[in-house]
Parts: sequence; structure tokens; C-alpha cells
Amino acid sequence: MKERLMTPGPADVPPETLLELAKPVFHHRTKEFRAILMAVTEGLKDVFRTKNDVFIFTSSGTGAMEASVSNLLAPGDKALCVRGGKFGERWGELAERFGAKAINLDVEWGRAAEPAAIEAALAKDPDIAAVYVTLCETSTGVATDVEAIGKVVAKTNACLVVDGISGVGAMPMKTDAWGVDLLVVGSQKALLLPPGLAFLSVSPKAWARIEKAPRRAYYFDLIAAREALADEDTPYTPANTLVAALRKSLDLLRKEGLEAVWARHARTAAATRAAVVAMRLRVYAAAPADALTAVVLPEGIDAEAARGLLRKKYGVAVAGGQEKLKGKIIRIGHLGYLDTLDTLGAIAALELVLAEMGVNVPLGAGVAAAQKVLLGK
Repeated sequence: MKERLMTPGPADVPPETLLELAKPVFHHRTKEFRAILMAVTEGLKDVFRTKNDVFIFTSSGTGAMEASVSNLLAPGDKALCVRGGKFGERWGELAERFGAKAINLDVEWGRAAEPAAIEAALAKDPDIAAVYVTLCETSTGVATDVEAIGKVVAKTNACLVVDGISGVGAMPMKTDAWGVDLLVVGSQKALLLPPGLAFLSVSPKAWARIEKAPRRAYYFDLIAAREALADEDTPYTPANTLVAALRKSLDLLRKEGLEAVWARHARTAAATRAAVVAMRLRVYAAAPADALTAVVLPEGIDAEAARGLLRKKYGVAVAGGQEKLKGKIIRIGHLGYLDTLDTLGAIAALELVLAEMGVNVPLGAGVAAAQKVLLGK
């Protein structure tokens, strides 16, 4: 049985990239690796739509999240942390861990942050040093209007920091045009790689604050990373085989065209949402992201049991809910090496599983609804 990895990360990796990972390990302090490092750094700038500095860390995306806090904020600095899900909450936890004062702006799970609420919070407290938001809240499937928030934050002295870990590559992110000062991205979502790399772009506005803050990070020290990159190097041992594979993945994205990649994810997400409605289910997010779709299962149906059946009987791996959503939703990823038939197959498998669990699902309705969207009807 073919395994279909349709979680919102990690995601399936294209065979071309997997072949790069199968090559022998090589030494990283060489001119050959320095050439790869500089090539992928420029490639990431294109994906992020930025001319700012971009750094690569050997870590999960959370490492770059930590770097965006430990380097930017001095003890006692105020950070406005928008919390509308599990990963938004991580911003507040990181700020507190590094001695900053987290001002938490709580948003109902399933809904997006309102730019007006952020504007009001900044007007109320002009000493806020940074605003931390999430492009795609992976725990709920919600998309944030980063462009609108960027216009609000740009009028202030605060820096805008965006967790783009699950969204960048799947959804539009125009770092410079939208005024994003630090952008955090992970390798295992839409960038067609396994877990293990994190990326961070840094604007001049952010550098001005970083250079005045006390240097408390060591491994995630951005000043050390900047100094090393000036010599076409990294301060510590990089995951050089992953970086080499990244070059292949970036080539694939470049050949398809980033706007085409965004459009592909949008079509897949729209088709999945139409299927959910046709199956008499509900999309959890009021402002759904294109990286994944969170689906509310009927009352009395254990989402974890449904996930188990999907994987055991049909080889479709999806994610479950977190915290208060555990057992209530499943999350279908649209990331990575997936095609149209993978998506249609997952929808058909979900119909079969729900029918087996006693739900009155109109068999074929979800697939038909998705097909119409994919055909543009």
C-alpha cells in the first residue's frame, strides 16, 4: 500500500531531492560547499521575496523563532504576541523565557487576528518593541493578513516578526513589500525538504535593534551568523547534506514559478474545502489558509480513530487536533510532493472511513465537488 503523507508537515519530498540526500557526505569547510551555501541563500531570498539578509540554521523552525526573540529583544522589552492557536502561543512563551514582557493578544481559535486590534494595542503602548504573528496557524488552519498588519506596524518603531514556517512557499509572502522585519521559515513544509533546517530573514530595521540588544544567544547568534556569511560560511557545523538538497528543491520551485506554486496550493485547498462542505462537514477556520485544511468531524466521531483508519486502510496520513481540538478535527496538508490525484484519493478515503464509522456521508459527493473546483466550474 502506498503511503501518502498529507500532514501539514513533515511533507513528502520529491524524488529529485531525495536522490541528493542519498549522495555521500562531504566536508563543509570547502569552496564547493561555500558555493552551494551562497546559491541557496540567494534562492531563499527569491522565495521569501526579500533583499534582506537570510540565514540558515541547523534546527527545526522553532530554532529560528528563538533566534528572532533572543537577538531582537532585550530583557524587559515589550513584545505584542498574537495568539490564535498552539503556535501563536509559542511566541509568548519564548518572549517570557528570554526576559521580555509578553503582551498577549488572544484571538479566538479558528479566527484571524484583526489588524485594527494590533493597531489599537500599539497605540495604547508605543513602547512595544516587536509584534509577533503567524502567517499560517498550523493548529487551526487559519491564515493571517500579514500585508495589512505590516502596514500598521510600519508606522511605528516596532519590528514585525512573522512565523512563516508552514505558510511560506504555499501562500503569498512578500517580505519586503509587506514590511516584515524578521521572517521565520522551516524546511519540512512547503520547501520540499525533510525537517532539519530553519531560515530567518532580517531587515535593516531589525538589525538596528539587534545591534543595541545584549548578545545572549550563542548558537543562534545573528551577529555571528552575519559575520560568517560575509565570508561565505556558517559559524558552526551546518547540515550540509540538507543544504545541498535544498538547492535541488529551490530549483524545482524556480522551474514551476513561485506564483504558480501559490496558485497550485490555492486550487488544492479550495478543492478540499469544497469537498468538506459537500460531505456535510465543516472547515474549522473562518479565514482558511492554503497550506492545510482543518476539518471538524461530526459530533460523536473520534477524529483520532478516523485518522487511524485513514492510515491503516488507505495509507493516508493526516494530522489531528491539538489541545482543545484533539479528537475533534483532522488537518489535511496541501504541502510537499503532492498532486491532484493524491488529494482526490484522500477525499475519497475520508468518505469511506466516515461511512464505515456510521456517518451518513453522500459517497462521491466530496470527490465530485473537488473535481468541479479543479476544473474551474
